[in-house]
Amino acid sequence: MTISMAFSHIIQPSLMQLQPRVFINFRGEEIRYGFISHLVAAFELHGIYFFIDKYEQKGKDLTHLFKRIEESKIALAIFSGKYAQSKWCLNELAKMKTLAEKNKLKVIPIFYKVKVDDVRHQKGEFGHNFWKLARTSSGEEIKQWKEALEFVSYKMGLTLCENRYSM
Repeated sequence: MTISMAFSHIIQPSLMQLQPRVFINFRGEEIRYGFISHLVAAFELHGIYFFIDKYEQKGKDLTHLFKRIEESKIALAIFSGKYAQSKWCLNELAKMKTLAEKNKLKVIPIFYKVKVDDVRHQKGEFGHNFWKLARTSSGEEIKQWKEALEFVSYKMGLTLCENRYSM
């Protein structure tokens, strides 16, 4: 850790919660204790301020999370097989798309053990989970989610497979 990074941790520890630079959007149960824990450790090591919804209650109003997205400079959309089981994830993604279209947020997709095409066109395990959730959702929600999935999936990002990655 450099002196400046150590100094920023000492002087500004509360800013990590107040002014995140990176918003991490992901489906918790599937990757929280593997990939996400490594990502968070790397961000902390390098003094990168981030927001992760670790302490949010399921079903709580998304207003707080939307505010955190708006405060961020970058959002990571980490797609996994079970990502589309979550209305929270998809609603956050729709918000991220809206801000990205206004050039207020950079969105970087990470495809974690899921194909880009499956996310873009709601196919495979990802698609199965998406359409299962869609059965209990409004037409407007489904439209926003599909548009956001397509928009973000066309951005340059990272694909992580079992033993390799690609850009």
